[in-house]
Amino acid sequence: MPTSQAHAAAADHTLVVAPTGAQRADDSGPGTAGQPLATLAEAQRRARELAARADGDVTVTLLDGTYRLGEPLRFDAADSGRDGHTVTWRAAPGASPVLTGAEPVTGWELDDPATGVYRADVGTGFDTRQLYVDGALAQRARMSLAESDITLNATGFTLDNPDLAHLAELPDQRRVELQAMLSFTNRFAPVESISGSTVVMQQPAWDNNTYGYDTIQSPFRRPTFWLLNSRAFLDEPGEWYLDAEAGTLYYKPLDGQDLADAQVELPRLETLVEVGGTYDEPAHGLTFEGLTFTGTTWLHPSSPNGYANQQTGTFITGVQPDRPADAFTSCSAGCKGFEGARNNWAQAPAAVQVSAANGVTFEGNTFVNLGSVGLGIGNDANAHATGVGLGARNVSVIGNTFTASAGGGIVVGGVRPDAHHPSDERMTNSDILISGNRVFSTALEYLDQDGIFASYVTRLTIEHNDVSDMPYTGIGIGYGWGANDPGGSPEYVRRGLYDFQPVYDTPTTLTDVHVVGNHVSDVVHTMFDAGCIYTLSAMPDSTIEENFCENSGQLGLYFDEGSRYLTATRNVFLNTAGQWAHANNQNGNLTGDQTLTENYTTNPAITGLVTGERGNTVEGTVVFTPGNIPAEAGEIIDNAGPAEAHRHTS
Repeated sequence: MPTSQAHAAAADHTLVVAPTGAQRADDSGPGTAGQPLATLAEAQRRARELAARADGDVTVTLLDGTYRLGEPLRFDAADSGRDGHTVTWRAAPGASPVLTGAEPVTGWELDDPATGVYRADVGTGFDTRQLYVDGALAQRARMSLAESDITLNATGFTLDNPDLAHLAELPDQRRVELQAMLSFTNRFAPVESISGSTVVMQQPAWDNNTYGYDTIQSPFRRPTFWLLNSRAFLDEPGEWYLDAEAGTLYYKPLDGQDLADAQVELPRLETLVEVGGTYDEPAHGLTFEGLTFTGTTWLHPSSPNGYANQQTGTFITGVQPDRPADAFTSCSAGCKGFEGARNNWAQAPAAVQVSAANGVTFEGNTFVNLGSVGLGIGNDANAHATGVGLGARNVSVIGNTFTASAGGGIVVGGVRPDAHHPSDERMTNSDILISGNRVFSTALEYLDQDGIFASYVTRLTIEHNDVSDMPYTGIGIGYGWGANDPGGSPEYVRRGLYDFQPVYDTPTTLTDVHVVGNHVSDVVHTMFDAGCIYTLSAMPDSTIEENFCENSGQLGLYFDEGSRYLTATRNVFLNTAGQWAHANNQNGNLTGDQTLTENYTTNPAITGLVTGERGNTVEGTVVFTPGNIPAEAGEIIDNAGPAEAHRHTS
């Protein structure tokens, strides 16, 4: 991985910037510590001019304080280092600068003494799905629905519980949403209207959420339903509602919470930093150090498309041309038409985005209170505000913290055809290092997202990270269910996928992946069909080595459909609720060719992996008790996770 080089004859340049309104800050000044620049925009303009000289490294130093962005910062080739030099945006020594897309909320007044709900004027012309109070994601106003309360149908549902008749009187019915937490999907669909006992849902959100697998009407486990986002639902401490048309925010404080002292942040931006050039002129030679990224939302789920979640932050959007007219019944658990949608699934965008870039480093930053994914690297174009996706090379993510956001921590790679079989080789995501990061207590709203997820990448190392307290999988690698691997998958011949795409005869870009020395704990505590480490599809020359998995709510290692050519050795599994290793080799998929050696586990259960079957080898497994950990396992446990230099306290 590239690192900053010392240039003996370099004329290095430093600019200093302070938050707007800081004393002595002036955009016409020299940009020194004593006379800093007043805006990030001016700092960026000057940094571009200095970088263009190509005579040294450029450093933009951010003084302590909060930088409230009116629009995202975009970095392209013009912002990049030249001739081996770098451009670094970093915190001043001892400072903790915060880049936020939110505005503070003040001026609270008691709105309803009977319920203890307060209100504040926040202005109009924007919407948001998130509110952060004292650093915590507040819950949008909601009410629970029992399965017996409703009957689902092709256009929405009927209200079978007479106690719900009041819903027909709700104002702003199109702002109301249904949330359905299922097995591996967590879906959102907006209401069109409520009349009598009939609820009609907005399209195409309803069609797309009742199409495919783990659907609202046919989930793989018992569903949990809520109605969200009405002032009438605001009855629990910590809930909120925004009347966007009136510009009024409502909030019911937690017990003991004084809004006169509370820090309330209302996000307005969807992204903060967008690093991306073009394939001809990529962004390059950029480093971000010691910054805090916070205060975003993500509005797509509020649109008529909702969030038709498929798996791991991917979703269906738009009208599906191959959806049969009777799909509510005929495609509630998969059908041929649904296979035609796969190649157009979209990805959730990140607050900080990197694509069409070479040589970018994030070190020692904090990603917190964000409305979707924290950091997105080389995702499909639909997940990048620049409009150019993929093409991320030599990207290092070292010693950062990701927590308390609506979505997952880090997402690398895309899921559409150019991600796995690029039409331009410059689209290939390659040489990605994710090391020494802490990802914890995140994916708070989009429960289907992983702590760290990578789809199609060539030469990827995920090493010595700490991933904990996640609703779904800790670390996920691979995508495509084996359908895009050479020769295809017999299972997807049966499903009809290849009527919509070719059977590829060349490998995907997923190869040379190494998941080493990570500590993954307390995962799969909300969703299902997941594990500490989850894989999909073939990834030649790849290893899972010396990881420590503890307290998984389901599986340890999960080799899902088409997973092949992986070696898992010297991993430790402590108190996994389910099997320490499981391979999905059902139906006609080609899962196999796994080598598992010298692993340690307290749960001896293993399924789908037998020496001599499907090219698998399982040898040297040591079963132990939590009170009697073998010395070798103890050494692996001690060495898992970030080195002390990269450990952060929450």
